[in-house]
Amino acid sequence: MPKLDSLRAKLFTAQSRFLTAADSIPFDLWQTSPSPNAWCAAEIVAHLCQIESSIIANSNRILRHPPRPVPLLKRFRLPLFLAEYRVRRFRSPLPVDPSLLAEKDAMLAALCTVRERTLAFLDETKSRNLAPYCFPHPFLGMFNLYAWVELVACHQLRHAKQVHEIATLIPKHVVTSQK
Repeated sequence: MPKLDSLRAKLFTAQSRFLTAADSIPFDLWQTSPSPNAWCAAEIVAHLCQIESSIIANSNRILRHPPRPVPLLKRFRLPLFLAEYRVRRFRSPLPVDPSLLAEKDAMLAALCTVRERTLAFLDETKSRNLAPYCFPHPFLGMFNLYAWVELVACHQLRHAKQVHEIATLIPKHVVTSQK
């Protein structure tokens, strides 16, 4: 059973880095995309909220039933750190819900609320062994619930890098669009 303090620390670090990156996006450019096929910072926050909420909802649903055995071949998965690196772009299996897009402060507050729910989930389940409970990731393979919580942190770090890239690209986008 992994140390819950370690998982909490990873979640805190990821949230802190993401919020620092988000601070570099001006309020008036919060919903400005750096290019036609790229997400803006608001869409990234909406995506993070959706994914993290979905993971916790799935985890709660799975915990209501006895754990199912996972066949040996399905136990193999790619390492979690791949979710953090932005070497390859992936299309999200869950499209961004446009109703979640809002002003910067409201969206960052919503992100913090989702994270509080994830931490509450860890508190609520601290007396249980979550390792036998698994469900598959669309790209990386089968993860137990501890790995899913760690994946939340890795995923947020990936998008913190993306927001940082947006912050460096937006001023160039705005200047060239004014010419």
